[in-house]
Amino acid sequence: MENISKFNEGDHIKGVYLVSNVTKGKTNNGSDYLSIKFQDATGEIDAKLWQVSAEQMQEIINGAFVYIEGNVIKYRDALQLKVDSTKVVAESEVDITRFIKSAPVDKSDLRNELQQFIYEIDDRIINVIVTEMVKKYEAQLVEYPAAAKIHHAYNGGLIYHIVSMLRLAKALLNLYPSLNKNYLYAGIILHDLGKIEELSGVLATEYTVKGKLLGHISIIHSQIQRIAEDINEQDSEQVIILEHLVLSHHGKYEYGSPVLPLIKEAEILTFIDNIDARMDTLDNALETVEPGTFTPRLFALENRAFYKPKNEK
Repeated sequence: MENISKFNEGDHIKGVYLVSNVTKGKTNNGSDYLSIKFQDATGEIDAKLWQVSAEQMQEIINGAFVYIEGNVIKYRDALQLKVDSTKVVAESEVDITRFIKSAPVDKSDLRNELQQFIYEIDDRIINVIVTEMVKKYEAQLVEYPAAAKIHHAYNGGLIYHIVSMLRLAKALLNLYPSLNKNYLYAGIILHDLGKIEELSGVLATEYTVKGKLLGHISIIHSQIQRIAEDINEQDSEQVIILEHLVLSHHGKYEYGSPVLPLIKEAEILTFIDNIDARMDTLDNALETVEPGTFTPRLFALENRAFYKPKNEK
């Protein structure tokens, strides 16, 4: 099976790939077709299946593993797969690791590093809330992506995003010692944990009903309140500030935050989150292009195409 990252125009493809997204459409003459996004651990490619049987319409769904034969073409300056035939393959017959990109750091190392940061939170109330929250989501935390698309959208992406942000925070604390370490570390650890309930998982990640109706910000906010009530600290300033950090971490109303950052640590948290998300988005996009060329336009980065210098290592 050829890795998607190695596809070239004119290649004839035979192999099993994961369906990460599929939509149904109709041609001008009323015939059904499928627009499919296939993925493996190396990348994704858009595909079209023009002559669709009733069986294919039923079987080719998000999360399905499909053996395909087809040809790589170029459409609007991007590679696309024109699919000729398909056969759905049982999950038990494939090695799932071939289809899912993983964080570039060992998960056990990330877990240990996260725990070390939690040890450094020396406020009792804050430490209890963070510890309880991480314990609640312990199993999923090392597996889940941080998003369905865009940034850290891979196996282990959530914990990698959190630990990367904590490393940035530690460096900034050395530069700006007036920042409160407990609030900044706790805000980073808590800010995206709600995505474990907002998202469906690693394979063909989608938004859950709860995720669509509530969103990860309100999900984790309610969890903070529940733990605070359990330890009879719901009215403490520490809890109120933790709630504020989570509620404001998107930085703007139009980005989904119900309140704007109103303490230093909330302001810095927003910037750290944005830096790490943008760097991951850029790294992923630049991996797919050759030196001396541009990436496709990146919607999450103001629809800009980024250049990969020829002398880049």
